[in-house]
Amino acid sequence: MSRQIKKQYKAYRDDIRDLQTRRPVPGPEIEHLDPFLFLNHHGPQVYAPNNRGLPFGPHPHRGFETVTFILRGELSHADTGGHESIIGAGGVQWMTAGSGLVHSELSPESFKKNGGELEILQLWVNLPSRLKMSAPSYVGLQAEDIPQIPLSHGEGSVSLISGEVAGVKGPIDTLTGVTMMTVQLAAGSEVTLQAPAAREVFLYSVKGRVLIGEQQAEAWHLIELDDSGDNVTIKAIEDAVLLFGHADKIKEPIVSHGPFVMNTAEEIDQAIIDYQAGKFDALIDS
Repeated sequence: MSRQIKKQYKAYRDDIRDLQTRRPVPGPEIEHLDPFLFLNHHGPQVYAPNNRGLPFGPHPHRGFETVTFILRGELSHADTGGHESIIGAGGVQWMTAGSGLVHSELSPESFKKNGGELEILQLWVNLPSRLKMSAPSYVGLQAEDIPQIPLSHGEGSVSLISGEVAGVKGPIDTLTGVTMMTVQLAAGSEVTLQAPAAREVFLYSVKGRVLIGEQQAEAWHLIELDDSGDNVTIKAIEDAVLLFGHADKIKEPIVSHGPFVMNTAEEIDQAIIDYQAGKFDALIDS
């Protein structure tokens, strides 16, 4: 039996400087889909030459993971764990903030000079209490590092980041067994994806309208599914791009404050103290 739409949540505009930004979660009607905490959809837009680029200078995180999908353009990453990269279109960054680090996400100098298209998704995935203080880590994948699983008749493909699809395993081994992918569908095509009823599904329509059962899902909407089956069948009304994943529910208290996500207010206070004391800058040496 296939899972059906329970509710849709429209992404609301929350631009950051000149960066067009839509956010479906958290929003007025939904705080999170355990363990998925937050999604920013930046763009799509075109930057003119001699632009200022992305505004995400050095900032801290603790207690969760960030997964960043560069759909168009480029993204430069650097953090206090010593990780540096420039990831191009089609690539992905998976960062485990864990016990804490400081990172920056900026546009490379070439992009600021020349301009160009930009579209980026950033998803926050929670960690259970036993893993919140894990050692920070980072993996940057270029497009060629990510398996492309074609759909029948050449009507689309799955870009698999983690988990397994059709016997193919994604390149990221996650701490909590998260399955994550992007799905590209041509108009009129259909795909059935595994979506175990016991797990929380994250399904966001980046582009295009699709049908799930008899219900239409709109672009720029987060789609919450019921638990009536172990898969979901999606048919594209028009060319579509979807962010799709699933994970075990953590079922623990969530206390968040800006860039920190912990289980208690006391842990948030400690995160702030540790950051202000410069401990996030020295974690690799400690």
